[in-house]
Amino acid sequence: MMRWLQAAWDRLTLYLPILLMAFFALGSWWLVRTAPSLITSAPARPVRHDPDYFLNAFSIRTFDAGGQLKNEVFGADARHYPDTDTMEIENVRMRSLDAQGRSTVATAKQALSNRDGSDVQLFGRVHVTREAEADSRGTPRPPMEFRSEYLRAQTRPDRLSTHLPVVIEQGRDRLSGSAMSWDHDSAVLELAGRVKGELQPRTNR
Repeated sequence: MMRWLQAAWDRLTLYLPILLMAFFALGSWWLVRTAPSLITSAPARPVRHDPDYFLNAFSIRTFDAGGQLKNEVFGADARHYPDTDTMEIENVRMRSLDAQGRSTVATAKQALSNRDGSDVQLFGRVHVTREAEADSRGTPRPPMEFRSEYLRAQTRPDRLSTHLPVVIEQGRDRLSGSAMSWDHDSAVLELAGRVKGELQPRTNR
């Protein structure tokens, strides 16, 4: 059983580090770092647990030195809380492009980020999709998808986790568990609780 699960992880997590690092890259341009610069200075006031500014139906894009799109974020509404220096975004959609132009898209009903984007939490109908690509031998691989009701992405250290049920799919392959933890530094992916897997045979070339 353990060998079977190990083989399942080896197959489905082949591109997971790429997917996760593309997702973590969103932290370098996260909204909470750019939005405050748009706000004019105001007299110091006692810190409160109320929003000090709002954004509605917004989008933010960043580009590389050559003018190519790198990242973008869309949201229906956003609120900044000065006491915790965090940003809440409703109906969020984030998209990141790697050097080859392949995209990773994350959507959720709500996002909560700290100031520098090093700790981002997604709540409600979380869906992360890595665009289809080929492996080192040129064999096409279908898109990789991640679904849960909660996802926490941290960049110090690089870690992705959820304490809620999670499903990872790639084509007709499917893994699920009651909780998940991925540590990029150790390249260890763990599923806990009720772990299930459905793997389809591969055709050798």
